[in-house]
Amino acid sequence: MTDQVPPAPHAPQAPAQDGVAASAHQAAGTKNGTDQPRVDESAGTTAEDTEQGLRARVAELEDRWRRTVADLDNMRKRFAREREQLRDEERARVAADWLPILDNLELALQHAGADPVAIREGVQAVHDQAVDLMARLGFPQRDDTGAPFDPRRHEAVSTVVDASAKPGTVVHVVKPGYGDAPRQLRPASVIVAAREQ
Repeated sequence: MTDQVPPAPHAPQAPAQDGVAASAHQAAGTKNGTDQPRVDESAGTTAEDTEQGLRARVAELEDRWRRTVADLDNMRKRFAREREQLRDEERARVAADWLPILDNLELALQHAGADPVAIREGVQAVHDQAVDLMARLGFPQRDDTGAPFDPRRHEAVSTVVDASAKPGTVVHVVKPGYGDAPRQLRPASVIVAAREQ
């Protein structure tokens, strides 16, 4: 009878790796054959792009701001030039309106030795011409004789007792006023009637 050899005992098998541990090991992985962990560059790139975009936006807004400031400055200078031009044109127009009056005064001076009556009539004509020009410029001459004294329209230079005038009224105009409120060129210098003491 042949002796039977007992079967060799089986070598113990290594336990299987846990699924979670295997996944962690795979996630750790290697890069280029090294043991260094992989670097996720997506987050850094997004932050860099955002920063560049913000810088570009700031630069754009700054450029628009500078252009707006320059436009406003140019507009201010243009308005100043136009305003000064209008003033020059207005002064020239008024001066041109006064030229005929000056011409008539020159004629009156040239005939100063003529008949006194004619001289007076000539001066009166020049005066009337000047008053008319003031009215056309918007500053008519006022006749305040007999009007109640008004400190907004009159400047009292003296008072006088006048039995024929009501106290507080203008009895004589020393210098006439021109224009009316709110376009009064100057108040009239007047003598006002006072109450008898």
